Formats: sequence, C-alpha cells, structure tokens
Amino acid sequence: MQLYCDSLTEYKRLATLEVKVGDLIIGNFNPVRIQTMTTTDTLDTAATVAQTIRCIEAGAELVRITAPSKKEADNLQVIKNELRKQGYTTPLVADIHFTPNAAEIAARIVEKVRVNPGNYVDKKKFEQIDYTDSEYLEEIDRIRERFSPLVKICKEYGTAMRIGTNHGSLSDRIMSRYGDTPMGMVESAMEFLRIAEDLQYRNIVLSMKASNPQVMVQAYRLLVQTMQQELGHCYPLHLGVTEAGDGEDGRIKSAIGIGTLLEDGVGDTIRVSLTEDPEFELPVCKDIVKRYTNRNDYTAIPPVTNIPYSPFEYKRRENAPVENIGDKQVPVVVADFSDNKALLPSDLTAIGYVYDEPSDKWNIGDAAADYIYTGTQLPSFGLPGTLRVVIDAEYWQSIANKQELVPYFDARHYVTACEQNEIGRINFVQFDCNHLDTEHHEQLLLQLANPAVAASTVLVARATGSNAMAAIRRLFILLLNKNIRVPVIIHSISNQPSADEHLIHHATEAGALLLDGFGDGLWLSNLEPQPGQHATLNNIAFGILQATRTRISKTEYISCPSCGRTLFDLQETTARIRAVTHHLKGVKIAIMGCIVNGPGEMADADFGYVGSGVGKITLYRGKEIVKRGLNSDVAVNELINLIRENGMWVEKN
Repeated sequence: MQLYCDSLTEYKRLATLEVKVGDLIIGNFNPVRIQTMTTTDTLDTAATVAQTIRCIEAGAELVRITAPSKKEADNLQVIKNELRKQGYTTPLVADIHFTPNAAEIAARIVEKVRVNPGNYVDKKKFEQIDYTDSEYLEEIDRIRERFSPLVKICKEYGTAMRIGTNHGSLSDRIMSRYGDTPMGMVESAMEFLRIAEDLQYRNIVLSMKASNPQVMVQAYRLLVQTMQQELGHCYPLHLGVTEAGDGEDGRIKSAIGIGTLLEDGVGDTIRVSLTEDPEFELPVCKDIVKRYTNRNDYTAIPPVTNIPYSPFEYKRRENAPVENIGDKQVPVVVADFSDNKALLPSDLTAIGYVYDEPSDKWNIGDAAADYIYTGTQLPSFGLPGTLRVVIDAEYWQSIANKQELVPYFDARHYVTACEQNEIGRINFVQFDCNHLDTEHHEQLLLQLANPAVAASTVLVARATGSNAMAAIRRLFILLLNKNIRVPVIIHSISNQPSADEHLIHHATEAGALLLDGFGDGLWLSNLEPQPGQHATLNNIAFGILQATRTRISKTEYISCPSCGRTLFDLQETTARIRAVTHHLKGVKIAIMGCIVNGPGEMADADFGYVGSGVGKITLYRGKEIVKRGLNSDVAVNELINLIRENGMWVEKN
C-alpha cells in the first residue's frame, strides 16, 4: 500500500512544492507557518487593522480577512495600506465564499486568496442529482470557465491561492457522486487543482478541513496519495480542524487533528480555529509546532514494511476482551494516583466520583475513570463498585486478599510470573515501546501466543521521547502482524514544561493512535506533577476520547471561530448555549455565526443555531431548516424546545 508519508516510524517532512506568499515561503521543508483570521467587520478599517496587529504581535505569520462581497474586497486595499504605513508587512489572505468577483478584486490587492471549491462556483441546494458522465464533464467545464479568470489574475499579480475544501460544504455534484466522504473532499479540491495545473499555475496551498478530526485526517492522507499518484508532486498543506469550539475541548480537538498529521511530517502551515479572540489561537499554534522544531530526544525505530491496516479508513483493531477492556467496549480511563501519600474519598471527586457521607453512597459522573493506579498503597475506604484498583505487581504478590486488585507487571517480571502461574485474573503489563526488540519483550510476545495467558493480559503501551507515538504505533502493527489479540491501553507520558503543552502532548500522541483504531484505554501521566492535575488529566482523557468519537461522555459543540461575517456575539452565545445544554450527553450542537458557514460547516451536527441576519437566528435539525428568522433573545429557548421535540432532551440532575 502506498503511504501518505515517507515513514511511519521516522519523522520526515513530506516533500512539497514551494509557495510564495509575499515574502513568506510555505512548503519545501520551510518551517511550519502559523496563522489566524480576524473576527472584525472588514468594512471597519480601524478595528480590522488593530486586530490584525494584535495577531501579528502574537506570532501570526499570515492573517486572513473575510471578503464576502466586492465592497469588503475593495476595502482590503485600505486595510493593507494602513498596515504597511504602520510598518507591518505580514502577508494578508482574503477569505472568499460564493463570490468570484470579490476574489478577483482581492487577488489584485493581497498576497493570497482562499477559495472554497464547494461554493466558489456552485450554489449548494442540497439536491441529489444523478449526473451522467457527460453531464458531469459539463459541470467541470462550467467550473473551468468561472475559475480560470482568478487563476490568471493570480499568475499576473504573483498572488498565492489556497484551495480550501470543507467537509460540510461539498457541492451537490460531489455529494451526488462521492457522498459526504473524505474522498469527496479530495475530489472537490482536485477539480480546481487540475484546472490550475493546466494553466501552469502552481502557487497553491491546499486544505481539507472538517469538524471531525477523523474525517479531516483521512481526507489529508487521501489528498497526499492522490497528488502523488496523479501529479507526481505534492502541494503544501494548510492544516486545521474547522469549528473546533472553545476552551479545553477546542484545543484538544485541534491538537488531535493537526498533530496526528504533523507527527508523520504532513503539513506546512496551521491554523487553530477557536471560538475565542484570534490572538488566543496563536499560542496554541506555537505549542503544536514547537514539538517538531528541535527533536533532540529522538530514538531511532526500525522501519515498518508491512502495514496490516488502512490509514485511509477507520476500523478499530480487533481483540479479545479482558473483562471490561477491549473488543467493542468503549476505551477505559486509568487515573494515576501513585503520587498521593494517603488517598481520601474527596480525592476521587477529581475523576468523577463524589462521595455523599450522609447516605454513604457514591455519585458517579459520565466522565468517571474506570481504574485507579495507586502504586504501593491501598485505599483505606470502600471504593465505588465501578472503580478498580491497580497496584504494582510485587506489592500485589505480598497481599493475602488480592482478588479484586489488578497487578501491574513489567514485561520481564510478567514472563516469570506466567511461568510460575502467579498472575491475577486480569493483569496490566507494561510494554516499553522504546525498547520493543529486547529479549524480555520478545519472550512476552511468545507468552501471549498462549490463549490462557492472553485471556487475562492487558498491555500498557508506553514510550518517551519525541517519537513516542510512532514507537507505540509500531507495537500495534507488530501485534496485528503476529495476530496477538490482547487489549492495549495507551499510556501517554508528558515531560512538557506547562499545562498547555501537556494538553497538546497527550491529545496529539494518544489521539493519533485512537484515530487509527488503536487503543482500548487511556492512561495519562505528567512526569512533573502539577496542582490539580488529577482532574485536568481526567478531563483531557475524556476529551480525547470524545474528539476521536471513541467514547462519548458529554455534549459536543461545533462552534465556528467567528469572523467579519458573524451576525451575533459568538463567544457569549456559545457560553449561553453551553450553560443550558452541557448535560446532554452525546448530542452534537453547531453554533455558527452566519449563513455562509451555517448549513455547510455544521457537517454531522444534530442541531444547528445559525445567524441569518443581524439579531436573527435560523434553527436546523441536521441540515433541515426548522425555524427561520427567530429573534436572538428567544432563539436559545427555541433550540431547547427543538431538542425536546426530537426526544433528545433530558432534565439536569
């Protein structure tokens, strides 16, 4: 199978063409560039200039500004002149939706234009049309006629272009033939790219954005493969998870989607789309990119030659369950309390268990850990029945009443314990993936060929260093090739200097594996303990599982990052909707600032809250309009009523 990257075990940047955006070079092994997008009204020159400057000073190497019509496109010249007058030379990008005329104006002014192939020529009507081959070719000719003038202007003015496909805004033509799929996203971009290639224009960056990181990652991988096979070269890639949301969830989702690709050297510029002021996106971008600048702790991993799974589609690795771990069961979460000297009932509040002393009962949350690792101590109080204790194997062997406890072995100790039949009915076994080929690891794999041993074994895959994810992935590939079907818990270990970087580390390394169907549980640890880290790590673990769609424990919000088209205060509205709906486990709610992004970018949301005019809201059920033109002061209550009417509302406890 042809890969989407040079190696699955050694970090190498994907070779791409070089694209000039003003004086900035993207691709061709240049540094991964970071960018953002303004949220001001483009016709408000002073506000847009001021926000652009804040973004530049926060680290943006490109700044995108919306140009939904000709008047905004014309005003880009005024904005650019004022920025240059104040000494700022950062390249500007015009964001175009629906309006070729605006794009053609902007391409003469700014250094780069972004067009969406799903709506640049096509007006999406959500119609299913069975195109004959000749009718399909006629549609392509229509695109060529409308798109070619922009290409020629870009060539004349030295303007770069981003062909930016979005999962939720594919044309009816693409949807009719390919469906709402990663391959449909790729073909949507390729239709435009082929036209540009025919016109000998290559100053192009491509993107494949989706609010679902799984769809996004598969689309980028397929795009690379398609370009390599059809063109013989790759264009630079702009990475981003669209409508990621805000706060911790938005950062986790972005890190999973962007980081999964950067881990394999795929990606040349990134934007983290948060429902926050744009300057707050840049520190997250920096934290993500920093992981790939100095890899001094890189450990060489033997290359993988036989890939027994498809990286272009999701399929969970099949295995035989060990109690509540593995097979088709949701991934478990392990909380690490080995740093606690004496465990108290109140400590478990951090991982989803609240003890009510008057009733002597535990209240269990949706995001409650399944296992707790305590090292060499035992809790002195009765635990909730859904929580199992994991302790070090040597300590476990010294305890008389060990039936309900789970021993944690290292590989060498476990091989000996198996031979002497001194193991539990469920055993956690540490597998150091940095040293996969050592003798005791090979002996362990031989032991796991024994069905009796495998039936009680859960591997805990861990690695450290800058290529830890690749090292753990190699273990999963080895297990697949050897048909060893034991469950595996991913143990992500962070040695980062800050809480923000811990989050990026865990989301990237664990998320990348989960997106490929690897992993039956998560165990997150920080080498340097931080105050309150038990609650933080538990939230991150469940956030990673939610973002990878492997375990749903809360409401999911698909919230756009706001821009000059936004028709209401997006941050305030998102907070209001979250406050009244956060208890609706598994419900997906899209909060979109305008009708441009609304029906398309909501993708697979259950309900949509979309700006359709100043102070006006349109509500969607899926992609179906349910109520139009609601006043914003009643729209949140109407959203609740809509959720209730569809049988998805539950009252708060």
